[in-house]
Amino acid sequence: MFIVDAHLDIAYNALSYGRNQRLPLAQVRAQEAASSRGIPIVTLPELQKGNVSLVFGTLFVMPTTRNVTGLDTGKVYRTPGEAHAQAMEQLDYYHRLADEIESIRLVTDNASLDAVLASHQADATTPLLGIVPLMEGADPIREAEEVEQWYARGLRLIGLAWDDTRYAAGAWRGGGGLTTEGYRLLDVMAGFNFIADLTHMSERASLETMERYPGPVVATHSNVRALVPGERQLSDTQIRLLGERNGVIGIVLFNRFLKAEYSKGDPKQSVTLEQVVAHIDHICQLLGSAAHVGIGSDFDGGFGAGDIPAELDSAADYAQVAVKLREKGYAPADIDGIMGGNWINLLRRTWTS
Repeated sequence: MFIVDAHLDIAYNALSYGRNQRLPLAQVRAQEAASSRGIPIVTLPELQKGNVSLVFGTLFVMPTTRNVTGLDTGKVYRTPGEAHAQAMEQLDYYHRLADEIESIRLVTDNASLDAVLASHQADATTPLLGIVPLMEGADPIREAEEVEQWYARGLRLIGLAWDDTRYAAGAWRGGGGLTTEGYRLLDVMAGFNFIADLTHMSERASLETMERYPGPVVATHSNVRALVPGERQLSDTQIRLLGERNGVIGIVLFNRFLKAEYSKGDPKQSVTLEQVVAHIDHICQLLGSAAHVGIGSDFDGGFGAGDIPAELDSAADYAQVAVKLREKGYAPADIDGIMGGNWINLLRRTWTS
């Protein structure tokens, strides 16, 4: 079983808050004991301890216009130039990890993907951790033609919105769709077969993207609106269309996105992996297949270990999701897909075409 997490803010936590992602998690927790962002969940050794094969590492930059409570103020951007510089610094950070740590690889094509997966076979001696770069919110792209530069540096997925950007409306504020610049960006992205991430988009913007964009589409970290109301989650219409486009949806392991009545800071024991399976089940039943759902935890994306399901404490615990899926009667092949195979298949299809 290959484990894949399609959304981790590794570089943002390192560069905005000074977290040393190379340290054991216990040491980072000791250093950040007084942090208002919660108990840390992710470091590179913790991911490797959990036998994680692959993660999508974000380039996330915070706009000064943010309106989401609960996020500390790290670095923020006021202009496209500042957004570009901060995101490029994060991409450089991922390159530096891969250059300096023997067990880390940037994954940007099928050859590098195969190398990482081969290292997790039974007879391999050194398991690798692969990082696929993902841009969360497209403001760092100062003009659409810059996409070529970002692709050459290893970026492979782009989400047009986090909060509102000049390319698309975000889900936090509601309303709005793609802008003229957003349509132009999608056209240029298509030339490089970028994966378009619909997460954080307003529903209108996501539907316009699926109508316009001919390339692969996903939602790297989005849950089910039928279970947790709000436009940040996906409607059944969005889920059906993503299934029709052969996309994959990553389930967020944040209690507030798993249980409707949960508020950040409530006892974590009130949310369990039962809620995770409920979101997975909804997607599988709606689409008639387990081939379009995976994990996109968003760990350390503004919340800590006190706000994830009761059975989980850190990034070493993903396998507990597989345990719960087995208890619920999921077939082994479907569990393998949900835990990572569906994301791997999507990358293979994308990079083969």
